[in-house]
Amino acid sequence: MKNKLFPVISGKRSVRVRMLWSFILSLILAINASSFINDYLFGGLLTTSRSSFFPILLHDILSVVSFLVLFIISFTLMTRRIVRYLLRLAEGLDDIAGGNLSYRVPLSRQDELGKVAENINAMAEKLERQIEKERQIEKSKMDLITGVSHDLRTPLTSIIGYLELLMKKVYRDEQQRDRFVNMTYNKALQLKNLIDDLFEYTRLTTSDAELETGQFDMRELFTQILAEFQPFAEELGVVVETSMAFKAMPIPMDPGKIRRAIDNLLMNALKFSVKPGVVRVSMEESVSFVTVRIENDGTPISKEQEELIFERFYKADHSRAAQAVQVGSGLGLSIARRIVERHGGTLSLVHSSGHYAFILELPQPNYSP
Repeated sequence: MKNKLFPVISGKRSVRVRMLWSFILSLILAINASSFINDYLFGGLLTTSRSSFFPILLHDILSVVSFLVLFIISFTLMTRRIVRYLLRLAEGLDDIAGGNLSYRVPLSRQDELGKVAENINAMAEKLERQIEKERQIEKSKMDLITGVSHDLRTPLTSIIGYLELLMKKVYRDEQQRDRFVNMTYNKALQLKNLIDDLFEYTRLTTSDAELETGQFDMRELFTQILAEFQPFAEELGVVVETSMAFKAMPIPMDPGKIRRAIDNLLMNALKFSVKPGVVRVSMEESVSFVTVRIENDGTPISKEQEELIFERFYKADHSRAAQAVQVGSGLGLSIARRIVERHGGTLSLVHSSGHYAFILELPQPNYSP
Protein backbone atom coordinates (compact mmCIF):
# COMPACT_ATOMS: atom_id res chain seq x y z
CA MET A 1 0.00 0.00 0.00
CA LYS A 2 2.86 2.37 0.89
CA ASN A 3 4.55 1.60 -2.43
CA LYS A 4 1.40 2.68 -4.25
CA LEU A 5 0.71 5.81 -2.21
CA PHE A 6 4.22 7.23 -2.20
CA PRO A 7 4.45 7.94 -5.97
CA VAL A 8 1.04 9.65 -5.80
CA ILE A 9 1.84 11.74 -2.71
CA SER A 10 5.32 12.66 -3.95
CA GLY A 11 3.95 13.82 -7.31
CA LYS A 12 5.83 11.25 -9.37
CA ARG A 13 2.61 10.24 -11.13
CA SER A 14 0.75 13.55 -11.02
CA VAL A 15 1.83 16.91 -12.42
CA ARG A 16 -0.75 18.72 -10.27
CA VAL A 17 0.60 17.23 -7.03
CA ARG A 18 4.16 17.96 -8.18
CA MET A 19 3.26 21.61 -8.91
CA LEU A 20 1.48 21.89 -5.56
CA TRP A 21 4.52 20.57 -3.70
CA SER A 22 6.77 22.92 -5.66
CA PHE A 23 4.57 25.86 -4.71
CA ILE A 24 4.45 24.92 -1.02
CA LEU A 25 8.21 24.26 -0.74
CA SER A 26 9.05 27.43 -2.68
CA LEU A 27 6.76 29.43 -0.37
CA ILE A 28 8.35 28.00 2.78
CA LEU A 29 11.85 28.51 1.42
CA ALA A 30 11.14 32.08 0.31
CA ILE A 31 9.58 33.05 3.66
CA ASN A 32 12.47 31.66 5.70
CA ALA A 33 15.19 32.97 3.40
CA SER A 34 13.65 36.45 3.12
CA SER A 35 13.23 36.64 6.92
CA PHE A 36 16.91 35.82 7.35
CA ILE A 37 17.96 38.40 4.78
CA ASN A 38 15.68 41.06 6.24
CA ASP A 39 16.89 40.50 9.79
CA TYR A 40 20.64 40.47 9.07
CA LEU A 41 20.98 42.73 6.05
CA PHE A 42 18.14 45.22 6.19
CA GLY A 43 17.53 45.25 9.96
CA GLY A 44 20.37 47.76 10.45
CA LEU A 45 18.39 50.44 8.62
CA LEU A 46 15.90 50.68 11.48
CA THR A 47 18.52 50.95 14.22
CA THR A 48 20.90 53.43 12.55
CA SER A 49 18.33 55.79 11.03
CA ARG A 50 17.06 58.80 13.02
CA SER A 51 13.78 58.93 11.13
CA SER A 52 11.30 56.08 11.55
CA PHE A 53 8.94 56.36 8.56
CA PHE A 54 11.24 55.94 5.53
CA PRO A 55 13.41 53.15 6.97
CA ILE A 56 10.30 51.13 7.87
CA LEU A 57 8.81 51.67 4.39
CA LEU A 58 12.11 50.75 2.72
CA HIS A 59 12.45 47.70 4.94
CA ASP A 60 8.97 46.51 3.98
CA ILE A 61 9.61 47.04 0.26
CA LEU A 62 12.92 45.18 0.41
CA SER A 63 11.22 42.34 2.33
CA VAL A 64 8.52 41.94 -0.31
CA VAL A 65 11.03 42.13 -3.15
CA SER A 66 13.36 39.59 -1.57
CA PHE A 67 10.44 37.25 -0.89
CA LEU A 68 9.19 37.46 -4.51
CA VAL A 69 12.65 37.01 -5.98
CA LEU A 70 13.43 34.01 -3.80
CA PHE A 71 10.00 32.47 -4.46
CA ILE A 72 10.31 32.86 -8.24
CA ILE A 73 13.85 31.44 -8.29
CA SER A 74 13.01 28.43 -6.13
CA PHE A 75 9.72 27.70 -7.97
CA THR A 76 11.49 27.95 -11.33
CA LEU A 77 14.22 25.56 -10.22
CA MET A 78 11.73 23.05 -8.83
CA THR A 79 9.55 23.03 -11.98
CA ARG A 80 12.32 23.28 -14.57
CA ARG A 81 12.10 19.56 -15.46
CA ILE A 82 8.36 19.83 -16.10
CA VAL A 83 8.84 22.91 -18.29
CA ARG A 84 11.74 21.27 -20.12
CA TYR A 85 9.59 18.21 -20.86
CA LEU A 86 6.73 20.44 -22.08
CA LEU A 87 9.16 22.12 -24.47
CA ARG A 88 10.29 18.69 -25.68
CA LEU A 89 6.66 17.74 -26.32
CA ALA A 90 6.18 20.94 -28.29
CA GLU A 91 9.33 20.26 -30.34
CA GLY A 92 8.13 16.70 -31.00
CA LEU A 93 4.77 17.95 -32.23
CA ASP A 94 6.54 20.45 -34.49
CA ASP A 95 8.69 17.65 -35.97
CA ILE A 96 5.67 15.42 -36.54
CA ALA A 97 3.68 18.30 -38.05
CA GLY A 98 6.65 18.95 -40.32
CA GLY A 99 6.42 15.42 -41.75
CA ASN A 100 8.92 13.56 -39.57
CA LEU A 101 6.53 10.78 -38.57
CA SER A 102 9.36 8.54 -37.40
CA TYR A 103 10.07 10.90 -34.46
CA ARG A 104 9.15 9.57 -31.03
CA VAL A 105 9.01 11.57 -27.80
CA PRO A 106 11.18 10.00 -25.05
CA LEU A 107 8.99 8.37 -22.38
CA SER A 108 10.76 9.44 -19.20
CA ARG A 109 7.77 10.34 -17.01
CA GLN A 110 4.91 8.43 -15.40
CA ASP A 111 2.51 11.34 -14.88
CA GLU A 112 0.01 13.10 -17.14
CA LEU A 113 2.82 14.44 -19.32
CA GLY A 114 4.05 10.89 -19.83
CA LYS A 115 0.56 9.91 -20.98
CA VAL A 116 0.53 12.87 -23.37
CA ALA A 117 3.88 11.69 -24.75
CA GLU A 118 2.49 8.15 -25.20
CA ASN A 119 -0.52 9.57 -27.07
CA ILE A 120 1.75 11.69 -29.29
CA ASN A 121 3.86 8.64 -30.13
CA ALA A 122 0.76 6.55 -30.79
CA MET A 123 -0.62 9.29 -33.04
CA ALA A 124 2.67 9.52 -34.98
CA GLU A 125 2.81 5.73 -35.35
CA LYS A 126 -0.80 5.60 -36.56
CA LEU A 127 -0.19 8.40 -39.07
CA GLU A 128 2.96 6.66 -40.26
CA ARG A 129 1.07 3.39 -40.78
CA GLN A 130 -1.77 5.20 -42.52
CA ILE A 131 0.54 7.01 -44.91
CA GLU A 132 2.47 3.80 -45.59
CA LYS A 133 -0.83 2.07 -46.27
CA GLU A 134 -1.84 4.83 -48.69
CA ARG A 135 1.51 4.49 -50.43
CA GLN A 136 1.00 0.75 -50.73
CA ILE A 137 -2.49 1.32 -52.12
CA GLU A 138 -1.14 3.81 -54.64
CA LYS A 139 1.66 1.41 -55.60
CA SER A 140 -0.88 -1.39 -55.81
CA LYS A 141 -3.00 0.70 -58.19
CA MET A 142 0.01 1.43 -60.39
CA ASP A 143 1.01 -2.25 -60.38
CA LEU A 144 -2.57 -3.17 -61.29
CA ILE A 145 -2.60 -0.71 -64.20
CA THR A 146 0.81 -1.92 -65.36
CA GLY A 147 -0.19 -5.58 -65.13
CA VAL A 148 -3.50 -5.05 -66.87
CA SER A 149 -1.91 -2.99 -69.63
CA HIS A 150 0.78 -5.60 -70.25
CA ASP A 151 -1.54 -8.61 -70.21
CA LEU A 152 -4.21 -6.93 -72.33
CA ARG A 153 -1.74 -5.62 -74.88
CA THR A 154 -0.24 -9.02 -75.75
CA PRO A 155 -3.40 -10.83 -76.97
CA LEU A 156 -4.82 -7.61 -78.40
CA THR A 157 -1.69 -7.08 -80.51
CA SER A 158 -1.97 -10.65 -81.80
CA ILE A 159 -5.65 -10.18 -82.65
CA ILE A 160 -4.92 -6.99 -84.58
CA GLY A 161 -2.02 -8.66 -86.40
CA TYR A 162 -4.08 -11.67 -87.51
CA LEU A 163 -7.01 -9.47 -88.55
CA GLU A 164 -4.69 -7.34 -90.68
CA LEU A 165 -3.42 -10.50 -92.40
CA LEU A 166 -7.01 -11.60 -93.03
CA MET A 167 -8.07 -8.17 -94.29
CA LYS A 168 -5.12 -7.99 -96.70
CA LYS A 169 -5.69 -11.66 -97.62
CA VAL A 170 -2.08 -12.50 -96.87
CA TYR A 171 -2.52 -16.27 -96.74
CA ARG A 172 -1.59 -19.07 -99.09
CA ASP A 173 -4.78 -21.10 -99.01
CA GLU A 174 -8.04 -21.62 -97.15
CA GLN A 175 -6.34 -23.89 -94.64
CA GLN A 176 -3.94 -21.13 -93.59
CA ARG A 177 -6.85 -18.67 -93.52
CA ASP A 178 -8.78 -20.98 -91.18
CA ARG A 179 -5.69 -21.23 -88.98
CA PHE A 180 -5.47 -17.43 -88.74
CA VAL A 181 -9.17 -17.24 -87.86
CA ASN A 182 -8.76 -19.96 -85.23
CA MET A 183 -5.74 -18.23 -83.66
CA THR A 184 -7.60 -14.89 -83.65
CA TYR A 185 -10.53 -16.58 -81.93
CA ASN A 186 -8.25 -18.17 -79.31
CA LYS A 187 -6.57 -14.84 -78.57
CA ALA A 188 -9.98 -13.19 -78.23
CA LEU A 189 -10.99 -15.90 -75.74
CA GLN A 190 -7.75 -15.33 -73.83
CA LEU A 191 -8.56 -11.61 -73.73
CA LYS A 192 -12.08 -12.31 -72.50
CA ASN A 193 -10.84 -14.69 -69.80
CA LEU A 194 -8.35 -12.09 -68.61
CA ILE A 195 -11.03 -9.41 -68.40
CA ASP A 196 -13.34 -11.84 -66.57
CA ASP A 197 -10.56 -12.69 -64.10
CA LEU A 198 -9.80 -9.02 -63.56
CA PHE A 199 -13.48 -8.22 -63.00
CA GLU A 200 -13.82 -11.12 -60.56
CA TYR A 201 -10.70 -10.11 -58.65
CA THR A 202 -11.89 -6.49 -58.42
CA ARG A 203 -15.29 -7.58 -57.08
CA LEU A 204 -13.68 -9.88 -54.52
CA THR A 205 -11.41 -7.12 -53.20
CA THR A 206 -14.33 -4.77 -52.57
CA SER A 207 -17.45 -5.09 -50.47
CA ASP A 208 -19.65 -5.16 -53.56
CA ALA A 209 -19.44 -8.91 -54.05
CA GLU A 210 -22.02 -10.69 -51.91
CA LEU A 211 -21.77 -14.42 -51.37
CA GLU A 212 -24.84 -16.51 -52.15
CA THR A 213 -24.26 -18.77 -49.19
CA GLY A 214 -26.17 -21.93 -48.46
CA GLN A 215 -25.62 -25.38 -46.98
CA PHE A 216 -23.97 -27.54 -49.67
CA ASP A 217 -22.16 -30.86 -49.74
CA MET A 218 -18.47 -30.11 -50.28
CA ARG A 219 -17.70 -33.72 -51.19
CA GLU A 220 -20.29 -33.83 -53.96
CA LEU A 221 -19.10 -30.51 -55.40
CA PHE A 222 -15.47 -31.65 -55.34
CA THR A 223 -16.36 -34.95 -57.03
CA GLN A 224 -18.14 -33.11 -59.86
CA ILE A 225 -15.16 -30.80 -60.41
CA LEU A 226 -12.71 -33.73 -60.55
CA ALA A 227 -14.89 -35.54 -63.09
CA GLU A 228 -14.89 -32.45 -65.32
CA PHE A 229 -11.10 -32.14 -65.14
CA GLN A 230 -10.38 -35.81 -65.82
CA PRO A 231 -10.40 -35.60 -69.67
CA PHE A 232 -8.17 -32.53 -69.64
CA ALA A 233 -5.74 -34.24 -67.27
CA GLU A 234 -5.56 -37.32 -69.51
CA GLU A 235 -4.88 -35.09 -72.51
CA LEU A 236 -1.89 -33.59 -70.67
CA GLY A 237 -0.63 -36.99 -69.55
CA VAL A 238 -1.36 -36.38 -65.86
CA VAL A 239 -2.97 -38.94 -63.55
CA VAL A 240 -5.31 -37.53 -60.90
CA GLU A 241 -5.33 -39.58 -57.68
CA THR A 242 -8.14 -38.88 -55.21
CA SER A 243 -8.65 -39.66 -51.56
CA MET A 244 -11.77 -38.67 -49.62
CA ALA A 245 -14.23 -40.12 -47.14
CA PHE A 246 -17.47 -41.71 -48.41
CA LYS A 247 -19.80 -39.41 -46.53
CA ALA A 248 -21.45 -36.05 -47.03
CA MET A 249 -19.60 -32.94 -45.85
CA PRO A 250 -22.17 -30.12 -45.74
CA ILE A 251 -20.76 -26.67 -45.05
CA PRO A 252 -22.06 -23.11 -45.54
CA MET A 253 -20.61 -21.76 -48.81
CA ASP A 254 -21.23 -20.11 -52.15
CA PRO A 255 -20.87 -23.14 -54.45
CA GLY A 256 -20.13 -21.04 -57.55
CA LYS A 257 -17.30 -19.18 -55.86
CA ILE A 258 -15.82 -22.30 -54.24
CA ARG A 259 -15.99 -24.09 -57.60
CA ARG A 260 -14.04 -21.20 -59.12
CA ALA A 261 -11.37 -21.42 -56.40
CA ILE A 262 -10.92 -25.20 -56.77
CA ASP A 263 -10.91 -24.89 -60.58
CA ASN A 264 -8.06 -22.39 -60.36
CA LEU A 265 -6.07 -24.62 -58.00
CA LEU A 266 -6.54 -27.73 -60.13
CA MET A 267 -5.70 -25.85 -63.34
CA ASN A 268 -2.54 -24.52 -61.70
CA ALA A 269 -1.54 -28.05 -60.60
CA LEU A 270 -2.15 -29.50 -64.07
CA LYS A 271 -0.29 -26.69 -65.83
CA PHE A 272 2.84 -26.86 -63.75
CA SER A 273 3.01 -30.58 -62.98
CA VAL A 274 5.76 -32.64 -64.59
CA LYS A 275 4.53 -34.46 -67.71
CA PRO A 276 3.78 -37.33 -67.38
CA GLY A 277 3.01 -36.90 -63.73
CA VAL A 278 0.57 -37.30 -60.88
CA VAL A 279 -1.70 -34.76 -59.19
CA ARG A 280 -2.96 -35.92 -55.80
CA VAL A 281 -6.15 -34.46 -54.37
CA SER A 282 -7.65 -35.27 -51.00
CA MET A 283 -10.41 -34.07 -48.73
CA GLU A 284 -10.75 -34.70 -45.02
CA GLU A 285 -12.92 -33.47 -42.19
CA SER A 286 -11.74 -32.26 -38.78
CA VAL A 287 -13.60 -30.88 -35.78
CA SER A 288 -14.26 -27.48 -37.33
CA PHE A 289 -12.76 -27.52 -40.85
CA VAL A 290 -13.04 -29.29 -44.17
CA THR A 291 -9.54 -29.46 -45.65
CA VAL A 292 -8.76 -29.90 -49.34
CA ARG A 293 -5.18 -30.68 -50.43
CA ILE A 294 -4.02 -30.47 -54.04
CA GLU A 295 -0.46 -31.73 -54.58
CA ASN A 296 1.82 -31.99 -57.59
CA ASP A 297 5.50 -32.22 -58.46
CA GLY A 298 7.14 -29.58 -60.63
CA THR A 299 10.15 -27.34 -61.01
CA PRO A 300 11.32 -25.90 -57.64
CA ILE A 301 10.86 -22.19 -56.96
CA SER A 302 12.70 -19.86 -54.59
CA LYS A 303 11.51 -18.66 -51.20
CA GLU A 304 10.86 -15.22 -52.69
CA GLN A 305 8.65 -16.77 -55.37
CA GLU A 306 6.75 -18.69 -52.71
CA GLU A 307 5.91 -15.45 -50.92
CA LEU A 308 4.70 -13.84 -54.16
CA ILE A 309 2.79 -16.76 -55.64
CA PHE A 310 -0.60 -15.53 -54.37
CA GLU A 311 0.04 -11.94 -55.52
CA ARG A 312 -2.02 -10.68 -58.45
CA PHE A 313 -0.40 -10.81 -61.87
CA TYR A 314 2.48 -12.82 -60.44
CA LYS A 315 3.63 -15.56 -62.78
CA ALA A 316 6.36 -18.04 -62.02
CA ASP A 317 8.75 -19.23 -64.69
CA HIS A 318 6.63 -19.86 -67.77
CA SER A 319 8.94 -22.64 -68.88
CA ARG A 320 7.38 -24.76 -66.15
CA ALA A 321 4.08 -24.85 -68.03
CA ALA A 322 3.42 -27.41 -70.68
CA GLN A 323 3.57 -26.03 -74.17
CA ALA A 324 0.04 -27.21 -74.86
CA VAL A 325 -1.33 -25.21 -71.95
CA GLN A 326 -1.77 -21.49 -72.41
CA VAL A 327 -0.21 -19.35 -69.70
CA GLY A 328 -2.87 -17.65 -67.57
CA SER A 329 -3.39 -14.11 -66.39
CA GLY A 330 -1.58 -14.49 -63.07
CA LEU A 331 -4.84 -13.85 -61.21
CA GLY A 332 -6.00 -17.44 -60.64
CA LEU A 333 -4.34 -18.08 -57.28
CA SER A 334 -5.11 -14.55 -56.07
CA ILE A 335 -8.79 -15.05 -56.90
CA ALA A 336 -8.79 -18.47 -55.18
CA ARG A 337 -7.32 -17.05 -51.99
CA ARG A 338 -9.77 -14.11 -51.98
CA ILE A 339 -12.71 -16.47 -52.38
CA VAL A 340 -11.55 -18.72 -49.55
CA GLU A 341 -10.88 -15.75 -47.25
CA ARG A 342 -14.35 -14.35 -47.98
CA HIS A 343 -15.69 -17.68 -46.67
CA GLY A 344 -13.64 -17.31 -43.48
CA GLY A 345 -11.13 -19.96 -44.53
CA THR A 346 -7.45 -20.06 -45.46
CA LEU A 347 -5.45 -21.02 -48.52
CA SER A 348 -1.75 -21.71 -48.15
CA LEU A 349 1.15 -23.31 -49.99
CA VAL A 350 3.69 -25.80 -48.65
CA HIS A 351 6.62 -26.21 -51.04
CA SER A 352 9.68 -28.40 -50.72
CA SER A 353 12.14 -29.21 -53.52
CA GLY A 354 9.55 -28.98 -56.28
CA HIS A 355 6.72 -30.68 -54.36
CA TYR A 356 3.73 -28.35 -54.10
CA ALA A 357 0.83 -28.76 -51.69
CA PHE A 358 -1.97 -26.19 -51.77
CA ILE A 359 -4.04 -26.51 -48.60
CA LEU A 360 -7.57 -25.08 -48.57
CA GLU A 361 -9.45 -24.96 -45.27
CA LEU A 362 -13.13 -24.01 -44.99
CA PRO A 363 -14.88 -23.67 -41.61
CA GLN A 364 -17.96 -25.69 -40.74
CA PRO A 365 -19.38 -24.01 -37.61
CA ASN A 366 -22.40 -26.32 -37.43
CA TYR A 367 -20.28 -29.43 -37.31
CA SER A 368 -21.63 -32.27 -35.16
CA PRO A 369 -19.72 -35.54 -34.83
